[in-house]
Amino acid sequence: MNELTQNIQKMMVPEAAIIAYKYEDRRNSNTRYFIELRPIGKSGQMGAGIPVTYEFMNTLLESYTEEMSEIPAGRVPENMLACNPRKGQEEYIWYNPPGKRQMFFHKDLNIQDGIFNLPGIIYHVKNGSMDVFAFKGKRPVETTPLFRAPFFNVTGSSICLGSSSLEKPQNPTFLSLLGYWEKRFWLTEFSHLGGNVNPTVSNLVIVTENIRNNPFDMNELKPMNKKLKDILP
Repeated sequence: MNELTQNIQKMMVPEAAIIAYKYEDRRNSNTRYFIELRPIGKSGQMGAGIPVTYEFMNTLLESYTEEMSEIPAGRVPENMLACNPRKGQEEYIWYNPPGKRQMFFHKDLNIQDGIFNLPGIIYHVKNGSMDVFAFKGKRPVETTPLFRAPFFNVTGSSICLGSSSLEKPQNPTFLSLLGYWEKRFWLTEFSHLGGNVNPTVSNLVIVTENIRNNPFDMNELKPMNKKLKDILP
C-alpha cells in the first residue's frame, strides 16, 4: 500500500478554520492583516473567532516545513526525463544507459551475486510505487519502444521492493532522491519470477548467467507494446 492510498483511507476531521482579514488604509497607503482562528464543532459549525497565537503559528510552520523538507531541490540530472516534485503528486522518470550493476540473488535461484552487463533501464516512480522498463540504445527519446525489464521481482513493469531498511533522504537533492530509489531496487535480493512470467525470450536464469561475462543480448527483450511517450506525464 503506498503513501497516497494510506492518506486517502484516513478519516480527516476538521478542527478549526483560519480566516485572514485585510485592511487597506487609502489615506496613507497602509495595508494591515488580521488572522483569527475559529474552532469547528462536531456538527461542522464554526465557533467564535479568537486571535491566532504565536505558538499556534509556530506549530503550523514547523509542520509545513517538515512536509516541504521532502521536496527535492538542486541540479536536475542529465538522465532525468520528467519530474513533478509537488507534494502529493510526486512523479519521476529517469534512465540509466547500458552498463554494469552489482546484483544480489536469493540462494534458491542458485545464481551467485556479482556484476552483470545490463541494457538501458528506465525508472518510473509515482505515488510511492516504482516501475522499470528496458530500452535499446544509449539514450531514450519519446518514440523509444519500451521492453520488459529482464529481471526477477518484476511483474509486468511493477517492482516488488519488499521491506527495505533504507531511509528516504531528508532535504534531498534530485540526485540523492534518484539514488535512493535505485538502491531500493538494486540492493534487494532477486528471488522470484514476477507473476510467474518469464520476462525474457530464453530462461531468465540462463540469460542472467550469460550476462555475467558477456554483453546483454538485445534479442532477449520482450516488447511492452508501448513507447516512452506513453508513460511521460
